Amino acid sequence: MDFPYNTYSMTSPATPSKAAKKSCGCCIPLLSSPIGRKWIVAITGIVLILFVIGHLLGNLSIFVGPDAMNSYAAFLKSTGELLWVVRIVLLTCVVLHIWFTITLWRENLSARPQKYAVKNDLGTTVYARLMRISGLTVLAFVLYHLAQFTWQAFNPEYKTWIDAQGRHDVYRMVVTAFECPLVSGFYILAVGLLGMHLSHGIASLFQTLGLTTEKLRPVFERGGLLIAWIIFLGFASIPTAVLLGLVKCSASVPSCPFSH
Repeated sequence: MDFPYNTYSMTSPATPSKAAKKSCGCCIPLLSSPIGRKWIVAITGIVLILFVIGHLLGNLSIFVGPDAMNSYAAFLKSTGELLWVVRIVLLTCVVLHIWFTITLWRENLSARPQKYAVKNDLGTTVYARLMRISGLTVLAFVLYHLAQFTWQAFNPEYKTWIDAQGRHDVYRMVVTAFECPLVSGFYILAVGLLGMHLSHGIASLFQTLGLTTEKLRPVFERGGLLIAWIIFLGFASIPTAVLLGLVKCSASVPSCPFSH
């Protein structure tokens, strides 16, 4: 959620490029101002972080059992139009987050063509330098994840799996998918990069919002790292448990989309 050279910094002297000025010349001040664009990146980042945490809590219901996970999935489906509103908001946040982050990064490159390091700056960490790679990889994973579990593009048979209560058997679907080492490996890699992305992004949010001081900066950095590790371990625990046989489904039939 941030890029090198302290993209989020409220004191960054980056000047908008000519292209950026043209594209934002008729926009509201929030979009035409570098600080305004950083606020958009920060606010959309907060929304996406909250979604990630909520999604994790829902996914962890797999450890309670099939009934808990299928009930959770059925509840989400029962929200109907509200669910679509949430999806549209999330999609909008993703698009805005990516667009303005790339815009700010390009403006930074234009303003500071030569790389330099500033001691104690958030933009000098390894996590900051990998923000673009981690962000794009996570985006690719999200698209694959949607294609596999939401659209069932790789395994159409998932659509026909119903549990004893007549609900979509999401538990069986998830267990079957993660029994494929390639799927689980890609999932763990993606959530690992997500953790790296969040570890820097969370700390950067406070800097963008003007809440960071010299004393608080280490606290925010450690807090961001801690939250990122918790999120990573939470998500990674699911495919790991399936591969180790700690979470299983007697009705699952191992199938790997990459082997088709």
